[in-house]
Amino acid sequence: MNALRLLHGCALLVGSGSLLVTLWTGVDDRGVALAFGVLIAVGELTRWSEAQFRQAAPLGAAGALGYALLGADAGQPAAHDAPQVVTVVLAAALLGSVPHIWRGRATPTRDHLTRRVLTAAFAAVCCHPLHHTLAHEGPFQAWDGPAYVPLLVALLVLSALCDAVLAAALAHFRTRWPFGPLLREELRGLLGIGSAVCATGAVMALAVAVAGLWALPVFCLPLLLTQLSLRRYAAVRATYRQTIASLARATEIAGYTPAGHARRVAALSQAVGRDLGLSGSELTVLEYASLMHDIGQLSLVDPVPAGATAALPAEEQRRIALLGGAVVRQTGVDAAVAVVVERQADPYREQPVAARIVRAVNAYDEKARDAGPGGPLRALEELRLGTAGQYAPEVVESLARVLSRRSDLGAGWVTHG
Repeated sequence: MNALRLLHGCALLVGSGSLLVTLWTGVDDRGVALAFGVLIAVGELTRWSEAQFRQAAPLGAAGALGYALLGADAGQPAAHDAPQVVTVVLAAALLGSVPHIWRGRATPTRDHLTRRVLTAAFAAVCCHPLHHTLAHEGPFQAWDGPAYVPLLVALLVLSALCDAVLAAALAHFRTRWPFGPLLREELRGLLGIGSAVCATGAVMALAVAVAGLWALPVFCLPLLLTQLSLRRYAAVRATYRQTIASLARATEIAGYTPAGHARRVAALSQAVGRDLGLSGSELTVLEYASLMHDIGQLSLVDPVPAGATAALPAEEQRRIALLGGAVVRQTGVDAAVAVVVERQADPYREQPVAARIVRAVNAYDEKARDAGPGGPLRALEELRLGTAGQYAPEVVESLARVLSRRSDLGAGWVTHG
C-alpha cells in the first residue's frame, strides 16, 4: 500500500505543480484548451467499470492524448506547454469523475485519475520539446515533413507503454496480484481498444493542426460509437454471466450443494488463476467452469451428503464430472468450459491448469467448511499432503498465497463466515 500511496502522491504532485505553473503563466489558446477539456470530460462521464475492459474511458484517453500531441491549430503553432496539458486533463477528468465519486466509486476513480494524469504528463513532456523545435530551430528540425510520422508513432507507442505499466502497477499494488501477468494483459489490451485510442488521439491532433477545432467532433465520433457498441457487448456479457450463475445455483436450490459453495469456489478460483498468471480469456473460462463444476450432481438419484464430492472414490468423481460436462454442453456454453468441468476429477498431471485449480479449490472449500474452527488451516494442510497424487503442488501453493492475503482478497474464504 505504501507503493500505491507513492503513485497517488506522484500524481498529486504533478497535477498540483502543473496547476500552479499554469495559474502563474496563464492559459494559452483558451479555445483549444476548452474544446479538449470538454471532450475529455464527456469521455470521463461515459466511463464504464474498470473491471470490464482494459480502457475505462477510451474517449477521455484519446482526448488527453490528442491534446498532448497537438502541435498546431489550423496551421498556427500551438502555444500551450506540458503543465497546461496536465492541468486541462486533470480539471476535465475531475469534472467528469464527479458522478462516479457520488455513486461511491472513489477508490477506482482515484486510481483512474492517477493513471490519467501521469500518462498525460509523460506524453506532454515527450511531445512538447518536439513541437517547440519543429516550429523553431532545434534537434528535431530534421524530422519535419514525412519523417514526422514515424516519430509521432514512436511517441504514441511510448505513451501507450507508459499507460500499460501504470495500469498494471496500480492493479498490482491494489490487489497484490503478480505484476507480470497484469502487465501482459494490459499489453494485450493495446492490440484492441488501446490501438483505437492511440490512433484516434493522433488523428485528432493531426486533423486539428490542419482543419482547426471543427475536426474534433468528426474524428471522435467513430470512437464514441465503438464505446457505445462495447457497452452493449458488456451488457450482453453480464447477462450471459448471470445466466450461468443461475444455472450454477440449481444444485443449491435442489439441495445437492450448500448455499454459496459455487460462488465461493468461483471467486477463489479466479484469485488463484490470477496468481498463476492466467490470461483474461482463461480466467473467464475458469470462472464459468468453477460456477458450474457441481452441476453433474443434478443427474444423481441419491444426492452426495453435503455435496462433498472430494471425499468420493476417484471413479465416482470422474462419473459426476463427465455428467456435468454433458450438462454444460447442452446449455450452449463455450466448449472449453465443458472440458474443464469434465476433467476436474482426472489425475492432476493430465489436467489443464483450469481443471487443476477447480479441483483444489473445491476440495479446500468442502474440507474447510466441514472442519469447524481452524478448518481452513487444516484443509490447506490436507491439500498439501495430497500433492503427491491428487492436487497440483503449484496450485496448492498459489492457494496458500491467496489465502494469506485475506486482508486484500476477503476474509470470507478463510473463515467461511
